[in-house]
Amino acid sequence: MTDLANPHDQVSWRRWLPGALRPYLEPAPLAALLLGISSGFPYAMIGATLTTRLAQDGIDKKSVTAFTLAFLVYNLKFLWAWVVDGVRLPGLGRLGQRVSWLIFAGLLVIVAVINLAWIDPKASLLATAQAAVFVGIAGATFDIVIDAYRIEILTPQQLGVGAGMSQYGWRIGSAAAGALALVMATRFGWGWAYTCCAAFALPAMLAGLLVGEPARYRAAIQRATVSRWRTVIDPLLEFFRRRGAWLVLLFILLHKIGDTLANLTFRLLFDDLGFSNDEIAFYDVGIGFWAFLIGIFVGGVVYERFGMKRSVMVSLILMAVSNVSFAALAAAGHSNGGMAAAIGFENFASGLGGVTVVAYFSALCDLRFTASQYALISAAASVLGRFASGTMAGGLIERMGYVDFYLLTTLLALPGICVFWFMLRRGLVDDSMGTAGLSKPPA
Repeated sequence: MTDLANPHDQVSWRRWLPGALRPYLEPAPLAALLLGISSGFPYAMIGATLTTRLAQDGIDKKSVTAFTLAFLVYNLKFLWAWVVDGVRLPGLGRLGQRVSWLIFAGLLVIVAVINLAWIDPKASLLATAQAAVFVGIAGATFDIVIDAYRIEILTPQQLGVGAGMSQYGWRIGSAAAGALALVMATRFGWGWAYTCCAAFALPAMLAGLLVGEPARYRAAIQRATVSRWRTVIDPLLEFFRRRGAWLVLLFILLHKIGDTLANLTFRLLFDDLGFSNDEIAFYDVGIGFWAFLIGIFVGGVVYERFGMKRSVMVSLILMAVSNVSFAALAAAGHSNGGMAAAIGFENFASGLGGVTVVAYFSALCDLRFTASQYALISAAASVLGRFASGTMAGGLIERMGYVDFYLLTTLLALPGICVFWFMLRRGLVDDSMGTAGLSKPPA
């Protein structure tokens, strides 16, 4: 019998492929895919899709970019993440702490998206802003539960694969919802477009019902000696007791500022360059989708071959450089080839970083406080970029033009790269690991 583990054996790719794909087809990574689908779609509803909706309704650029402040709700989610860790829902709580919150938060998102669907921005910009914030609150709460559930159902060895599957799902959810919204809006109006997209909350709810409560979470809670009322402060105390925790937090704050600042303005660029909804759907959503999937696959290979530390550094550099491609597109004007190249490069880099950086951030969590700690980490990861986008992006574009703006976003990515390089030199990346990244939990 041929031993597939022996590299000298002559085997066909058909015999090799099932073994290579096996880690991705296990229940936990497949559940991570479903979780990612539901996590991605609320972002699309108040991100690029709402930007297009407002721009087509004739809302000025400063008002459009100000709507990105709705994303700041995501950056505040650590303030109530302790509720997900420590509060048992009446009735639904019989399903388990994590599963019950998945169901509740999913229903909340559905209500919020349908509410935004039937508000006319031209009639009331304030009401639209309030509805967008409601979607942000519901989506952030959903994310708190989804992230905690994903980390807890995965073993430490599956964190890279799970991060990749989650990113696959996130892109599927955001891209499919964004494309569906654009196509339906053209034919039936934005109200029906948003209403249909609300169904993207269902995959995560289904995953929770099928997989059930995470075994690693139950074991960690049984070992925990803290009382429930201390779930507010203990997650923060545990994190900041680690060596170099403040520098780790600085990296989390800085690493994505340039990328976030650029990403939330792409649809404005496309609209000003005269791209139609169908072109945006094909190039931004279509080609970008496949480039993202390729980036995730390459990210998994890089993560396995070079390890977490070097793969994260490569990802940071590529994500920074990808913004230059949009400066080139802005300089070239309406160019389908230029748009395809810029979108392809940016999504490839984002997919690569999505695997490596998310796996590192997941490994930072203590399993007793997964929801609270990952909420803090993920919220901090883009707060500066989102705040800058909501308060300055539109004005900077009008003052500097798109070319100089995207070159500026590239420069803003450099501090995060430098901080991570310093962390590598001082051994802080290894010291920052939590129990989620340990094969054997502490006694």
